[in-house]
Amino acid sequence: MPGVRVGIVDVGSNTVRLLVAAPSGSRLVTVRERRAFLGLGEEIESYGWVSDVKLRETAEVVRAQAVEARELGVHHVEVVVTAPGRQAANAQELVQALTQASGARVRVLSPEEEGRLAFYGVLTGLDTLPASIAVCDLGGGSTELVIGTPGGPVWECSLDLGCVRLTHRLELADPPGTESLPRGRAEVHKVLEGLAPPLPRAAFVTGGTARALRRIAGRKLGAKQIERAEAILCKHSSHEIADQYDLDVSRAKTLLAGCLILGEIQERIAVPLVVARTGLREGVAMDVMAELAAA
Repeated sequence: MPGVRVGIVDVGSNTVRLLVAAPSGSRLVTVRERRAFLGLGEEIESYGWVSDVKLRETAEVVRAQAVEARELGVHHVEVVVTAPGRQAANAQELVQALTQASGARVRVLSPEEEGRLAFYGVLTGLDTLPASIAVCDLGGGSTELVIGTPGGPVWECSLDLGCVRLTHRLELADPPGTESLPRGRAEVHKVLEGLAPPLPRAAFVTGGTARALRRIAGRKLGAKQIERAEAILCKHSSHEIADQYDLDVSRAKTLLAGCLILGEIQERIAVPLVVARTGLREGVAMDVMAELAAA
């Protein structure tokens, strides 16, 4: 659909992100990106719900991002909610607040939808497509792993564990210290016990935590790179990591948990995880464009 623009607002456990995109052949062109750290996952882990203050803050950020998207001439604004919409006790209240603030459709993605949309979103950013591909969508509240071919997913799994949840569960010190590693690995292993995915030829990881880890360990996250990142993260405080690698402190606090989760997944799929340039929002954008074309 030449000339069509869509605006995707992604409400996750760590951030609220805006993507305004337009099609270019089978690819997407990014018109505008925006990000705000809100930490919904931390509140949900601490209290079980999203507080009134955080509801209002989130609604205001979503309203501003929807306005910005419309000012850029989008044909459709879509708001998607990932783990917060599944895990908060007052998820329905959150959805109502976001619907009213955005004036747009708000979708709470199931784990299966989130994984599949991230899978297709990663594929849109690849120059060549391997015969078999794993995509890990590493989030704050959950982690999705999808394995498939250029034709689509053939195996998928959602883990009820993300960077924010694991950080909260481990009650990590700041800096965490190397003594936190055995306990963290044991916790992740317990959640992933019995997981035996088919082995792909190539693997990609998407999400804000993965992009942040790229600054520390590089784009290809194999066992050595993940272990090196763990050593750095154990030694330095979140403020030191944030200053050194130009990251938000809230993100820096959850990076060690991200390493622990990715280390276990990487071991099971037996190939390095490459940090993808695209992901969930691009997948949602492609999905919305297909709906508009069909209509």
